[in-house]
Amino acid sequence: MQRVVRNSGYLFSSSAVSAVLSLVQGIFVIRLLGDSNYGLLAIVMDFASNTNRLLSFRMSEVVVKYVGDALAQDDKEGAAALVKGIGLMEAVTSVLAYLVLLAISSWGANVFASDPTVAYLFRYYGLFLLANLVYETTTGVLQTTNKFKQVANANFYQSIVITLLIVAASFFRLGIVGILAAYLVGKTVAAIMIARAALRQLNSRLGNRWMHVPLSLVDNWKSILRFAFSTNLNGTINLFARDNIRLYLAFFLPDAQIGYFKLASQLVNLVMLPIEPFIAPTYAEIARTIAQRQWQNTRKLLMQVSTIGGVWTMLAGGGLVALGWWIIPLLYGTSMLPAYPGLILLLTGYAFANVMNWNRPLLLALGHPAYPLMVAAITGAIEVILIFLFVPGRSYLVGAAIFSAYLAVSILWNVARGLTILRREEALP
Repeated sequence: MQRVVRNSGYLFSSSAVSAVLSLVQGIFVIRLLGDSNYGLLAIVMDFASNTNRLLSFRMSEVVVKYVGDALAQDDKEGAAALVKGIGLMEAVTSVLAYLVLLAISSWGANVFASDPTVAYLFRYYGLFLLANLVYETTTGVLQTTNKFKQVANANFYQSIVITLLIVAASFFRLGIVGILAAYLVGKTVAAIMIARAALRQLNSRLGNRWMHVPLSLVDNWKSILRFAFSTNLNGTINLFARDNIRLYLAFFLPDAQIGYFKLASQLVNLVMLPIEPFIAPTYAEIARTIAQRQWQNTRKLLMQVSTIGGVWTMLAGGGLVALGWWIIPLLYGTSMLPAYPGLILLLTGYAFANVMNWNRPLLLALGHPAYPLMVAAITGAIEVILIFLFVPGRSYLVGAAIFSAYLAVSILWNVARGLTILRREEALP
């Protein structure tokens, strides 16, 4: 738990700053763009990001699992070959993702933004896919080598850069293009910082000639690819069930409604951001305790992480519910007040994610990566069906309620299964 708190602390500090800066960013962006263009901004950013997620293999998890195992066995050459191969795979998929985005941007602008003339915004913001060429791999390297502070520093400077550029875009009235440029530059800065830090770690741990190690030193590429495809499939299911929610709503509702949902989500992120940094360190520590069959330590770790998440959620979430009705019109203008009930609905579902943020990492560490995949597929399919049945002609609040229920049910299902498997493993001699 000390390692989790220490490594999470680095990420927590940057996330706390990011939460405050995100609040500042939202104020300037909404007052510059208004509710409808703020909704368009959400559509553009979600479309590009989700195109990336569709082809992403979550390489950071692959690095943590396989490179971490190699380093634990002091197999430096094997670790070098793994990093090299995984990085090459991610670079290819990143370029492929941008080419796909170029091909479907006009369709996306027409279907989700109801305006084919804004397709250039989709292609422009999508350049971040090329900036993040090996972002997942390099992040995984830093997680594996316990350099979470470097990730935190990159996130911190990203938030600073984005905030300063958004303020400048607002001052010079640069509109949505200026706002997208701010996010694009910020992501690029973070990607460069993380890549440089990861390269230093690789040179330090593996030697300066690690890039010359042949890929043939790794004899389990099939197993690695299966794991990568499993995480990609899980990400794809989450894409359609969770990450695509604003695009579903955009298909049925006006842009202003999407703006309300985005603001509600952004405010909920104030509650989520300090807890999210616990997920990666917790996964690494859960995997370590389970590999060593330290079941009591595993249970103790889960309880401690849940306690931290629960206390923070009650304090921060309760504060948002109590003050949100006054804060939203004060900071963002009265036109954004319809975001308040959405805030309450979303906070209900995300509370489960905060308290039991270890639900999927536990199953991964126990060697059951397919189970959360099945849960996400079943609950996600039901969620999408309900959205298409009940959202058309109604408010975004209906979608928010359905989405919140999806979060609660899927997380509780994973937790129940994970704890059952843990008890079964404990009982073995």
